[in-house]
Amino acid sequence: MTEAKEQSKLLVKDHDVVVPGEVLAEGMEYLPSQGTYRKDDRIYANQTGLLIVEGKVLKTIPLAGVYLPKRHDVIIGKVIDILMTGWRLDTNSPYSAVLPLKDATFDYIKKGADLTSFFDLDEYVVCKIFQVTSQNLVDVSMKGPGLRKLKGGRILKVNAAKVPRIIGKRGSMVSMIKQATSCQLTVGQNGLVWLNGEPEQELLAVESIRKIEVEAHVPGLTDRMKQWLEKKTGKKIEMKPDEEFPEDRRPRHDGPRGPRRDGPRGPRRDGPRGPRRDGPRGPRRTGPRR
Repeated sequence: MTEAKEQSKLLVKDHDVVVPGEVLAEGMEYLPSQGTYRKDDRIYANQTGLLIVEGKVLKTIPLAGVYLPKRHDVIIGKVIDILMTGWRLDTNSPYSAVLPLKDATFDYIKKGADLTSFFDLDEYVVCKIFQVTSQNLVDVSMKGPGLRKLKGGRILKVNAAKVPRIIGKRGSMVSMIKQATSCQLTVGQNGLVWLNGEPEQELLAVESIRKIEVEAHVPGLTDRMKQWLEKKTGKKIEMKPDEEFPEDRRPRHDGPRGPRRDGPRGPRRDGPRGPRRDGPRGPRRTGPRR
């Protein structure tokens, strides 16, 4: 094990631009993830993108590409059709999504009600994907924190592959833009951004997002953006996580699959495969109850 660690070596730096077939690391200490693969004792890139090093895990973020819906993604959708059982949304991807009545609102919807009174055509909503079938049929929900209908403001389209850089680690980049412009800002993982604020501040927010989009491959972008925003606004910008991103969304695993975690009811209990163990109160009684 010690020999494997000594031989393991990272051949590229974090946030470097890599190309398909490029060797990223040697040895078994590093692990491949999205956009990378292992062959023998080496890890290679399988797409052109930005290398992200998370501990010993290597992944790449593509520099360009079309958004493909994934379960648990929070997106901004546009109402394009009203169905008998809900609404159809444009997801800024090759596949539209359906927002069912039961997942659209906590309010009671009467049979035969006018659905346009809830969500009308061309309105935008923040929703979460909860199902993507093998035929790419997408279902979304609006029952959750931060999921809502968007009122006012403007919609900005960005490269969906650059969304992780626009959001920043734990929403740090979004937080800086909000501090500098005092705008409301919501970034959908499908490449749509909603802005709402004073017209001049909205323009500055748009300029900031476009700058991040162009310079997404540049190392040290967060510090560069902080200095740029402070120069533009004359404000002192703090680098802190955004409320909408309280913690990293990536799972933390101890092993290939990770240990089983205890649920809300407590630790896992022994079932038919084994007897119940004695607890702190002593051995389990087997006799009849009094």
